[in-house]
Amino acid sequence: MATSVPTSPAPLLLLARISGLLVSALVISWALLFKSSFRPQSTSQEDLIYAVLHPLLMVIGLILISGEAILVHKWLPGSRGFKKSVHLCLQGLALACGIFGIWTKFHGNDGIAANFFSLHSWMGLICISLFGAQWLMGFMSFWHRGEMRAVRITVLPWHIFLGLCTYGLAVATAETGLLEKITFLQTKKDGSKHTPESMVVNSLGLGLALLSGVVILAAVSPSSQSFRSELTYSQSKKLMT
Repeated sequence: MATSVPTSPAPLLLLARISGLLVSALVISWALLFKSSFRPQSTSQEDLIYAVLHPLLMVIGLILISGEAILVHKWLPGSRGFKKSVHLCLQGLALACGIFGIWTKFHGNDGIAANFFSLHSWMGLICISLFGAQWLMGFMSFWHRGEMRAVRITVLPWHIFLGLCTYGLAVATAETGLLEKITFLQTKKDGSKHTPESMVVNSLGLGLALLSGVVILAAVSPSSQSFRSELTYSQSKKLMT
């Protein structure tokens, strides 16, 4: 029976980078070209800046950086410990961006209660809580390698599973935020449903869906190196028997 060799992750990594650049370009264009729609009833320049920072921090800071952290083990050369340290630092940076991004949304005269009413806000709070718990578990595991070796081996599959779920939840939360925003814009009086802004927002949603699919696929795809190691081990075992 022929054994199929897994393909190199390089094409998936390239597609992930292209998708990330596309998403970055779309969210920056949305924030710069249509910034007046973020706070249409506010005359405060500070409120406008915080409103524009929210999608930038949550998309570029949280989703793109955390996606890059997930893919570190697939492309970064070096020892396993070095890859873990880079992964931990990138996830810490993504977590900081996510916390500050939520703070920008709750900042201002409206307060927390006025902004905590939608499915988007509920999902965002759950997502950042899971993200923080994941990072804390990784931090404790990294600095207590010897003492927590047995525990780390046990929880590693769950850490990977919850990490990918949290990443998917972050993308889903962003999608609900885009839907909430575009629905608000389209239900305004004399608001058209076919505007340049709606095209940008819809394209951003599709770009996020593509990015998340590619990142998760690249993360779960077996690497050629590990496959060759397993194949060599199985062949040696057959020769011994």
